[in-house]
Amino acid sequence: MINFTVGPVQSNETVLEIGSRQTPYFRTSEFSEIMLENERLMLEFTKAGKNSRTIFLTGSGTAAMEATVMNVFDKNDKVLVINGGSFGQRFVDLCRIHTLNYTEIKLDFGQELYAKDLKKFEKAGYTGLLVNIHETSTGMHYNMDLLSNFCVRNNIFFVVDAVSSFIADPIDIKNSKIDVMITGSQKALACPPGISVIVLSERAVDKVNLQSVESLYFDLKDALKQAEHGQTPFTPAVSILLQINARLKEIKSNGGIETETNKIIKIAEDFRSKIKDLPFTIFSSSMSNAVTPLAPKNASAHDIFVTLKDEYGIWICPNGGELKDKIFRVGHIGALTKEDNTKLIDALKDMNLRGIL
Repeated sequence: MINFTVGPVQSNETVLEIGSRQTPYFRTSEFSEIMLENERLMLEFTKAGKNSRTIFLTGSGTAAMEATVMNVFDKNDKVLVINGGSFGQRFVDLCRIHTLNYTEIKLDFGQELYAKDLKKFEKAGYTGLLVNIHETSTGMHYNMDLLSNFCVRNNIFFVVDAVSSFIADPIDIKNSKIDVMITGSQKALACPPGISVIVLSERAVDKVNLQSVESLYFDLKDALKQAEHGQTPFTPAVSILLQINARLKEIKSNGGIETETNKIIKIAEDFRSKIKDLPFTIFSSSMSNAVTPLAPKNASAHDIFVTLKDEYGIWICPNGGELKDKIFRVGHIGALTKEDNTKLIDALKDMNLRGIL
């Protein structure tokens, strides 16, 4: 199978080899050094400011989303949530479950966010903003500068879910005044799922340490304390953390985060140039480099997903709910090449000749 989904993505041979080894014991100085290196490299690659910290949480990206909501907001906050798809809705659901005072900015699927959408929330007492900067369900990538400037003007605590955007798209925590950034192991880090990563600015670290959280596993104060000496409060997904270490060092040795991002950009541009003559329209006007969302003109998106999987040995990313038959997504992250793109295009051309598209 060739995997064009947006997570879990294809891993390279180095990562796969680490996953085949016996899992080592982790309460050791050797493992602590690896974890401290993981933190240093994450802070470097996200361009985080002085006294920023990184937490590696064993759980999916949703675990990090929930932990963030619990540890940086409380009943005294007034929170804005950008909701343009499945993952924006997830932030809405988390705010509701944890009884926060929140307002959602509801956008249509694939709709871009503009300054006019934020205008009525200026100087309105909001203290936090939650956004999935890349709404993966639709492929929409929101304007980081627009949101950052809004948060700075209004002294709003800025939380960015970059689970599928990190590495694929440039991110600068310090310059964009991001307080919390979330990502996950199974996206452009190209490791198995199981670890989510939370990068905290100095302001976010202070807020976490002052917050009272009614949870054992999701109270991040202890995670910050343990991370000072390269450890975690509870048993982590040890092998995945070793795989993450290998990937971060690989990115560093290959020229750094910009080089890795440019590699993904070239894979995305190559695919988008090759898809032009096929009966699809690109669904979102502002895309991440991580994925291309496609709307078939004459066929069911889900049927295309099934046919590619069953008859061609290729995975693309389906959608559920309202978008099940309207959109499929082609990922550009993980161990993919332009040659892989060609194989997918050839399969789609063959389906078109067969009248499936």
